[in-house]
Amino acid sequence: MTAGAAPSIRLRSEGTLAVSGEVTADNVVALRQEGERQLAASGCDVEITLAGVENAHSILLSLLLCWQRAAKVREQKLIYSGMSERLSSLSALSGLSQHLPGFHQAPPVPSKEHTLAL
Repeated sequence: MTAGAAPSIRLRSEGTLAVSGEVTADNVVALRQEGERQLAASGCDVEITLAGVENAHSILLSLLLCWQRAAKVREQKLIYSGMSERLSSLSALSGLSQHLPGFHQAPPVPSKEHTLAL
């Protein structure tokens, strides 16, 4: 099994941050800190796109909830988009969709493992 790409978060446009790579227990703390730094620096409401995330795991949901709490302290609104079908299902099964704006609104992006090659 090959390791996924290292995770990153980058400003894609004003008010939009893109998360990509594989989020694991080994790298989530650094990603959380970088995300919180970028959210604080933005000074505005932010859309966080998850289309580039390679995995769906409870660690990722925990990260998103941490960012949600940090934004709430600053009276900043976050909305998530581009989540995989698997991550969307995981959030629904764990009862977290209602706490992560965007998860219950947009149709999920099909997971790579469910995409058929033609």
